[in-house]
Formats: sequence, C-alpha cells, structure tokens
Amino acid sequence: MRTTYLVCYDITDDKRLRRVFKSCKNYGDHLQYSVFECDLNPAEKVALECDLAEVINHDEDQVLFVAIGPTEGRGDRVITALGLPYTKLDAPCFAF
Repeated sequence: MRTTYLVCYDITDDKRLRRVFKSCKNYGDHLQYSVFECDLNPAEKVALECDLAEVINHDEDQVLFVAIGPTEGRGDRVITALGLPYTKLDAPCFAF
C-alpha cells in the first residue's frame, strides 16, 4: 500500500541542501522550496530515508516525514494557500 508523505527539510549546508533536493526529487513532487509530496510504498520510504541519512549531518540538519494518508481512496488532492497562491514549483533548488 502506498502512503502520501510531505517530506520537509531544513539543511544548514548548501552542498548537502542540493543533494537532499536531488534525492527527494527522485521520489516525489516539489511543492515549495524545502517541501516535497511523495507517494511511497514501505520499501521506497526506507530507501529515501537511507538516501537522506547518508547525506545529512545528523547534528545540524532535519528532515520531517509527515504521513497524510493512503494514496488510494482519499479523494482529490486539494491544496489551498494563504498569501501568494499555490502554483506548481518546477524551479531548481536555490542555495544562497
């Protein structure tokens, strides 16, 4: 069974930030600068966690997996926004 996760991250180093972005892009849709929506089965979730665990500094960085339910039978995906409207973000990761 596949579950939808919001994968959100706060990475303190630009090089690691780019690597985390690339890893997440392989598994899901880029919603905002540090937020991805990923539909994962259990094996894919473990694989993504392992990929990210090899990249991040566990003392400085944080990655959150927020389960928002099964991909099947939950109805249409609805994203609403306050402030600027939500638009699909196809921009690359920006490191300052």
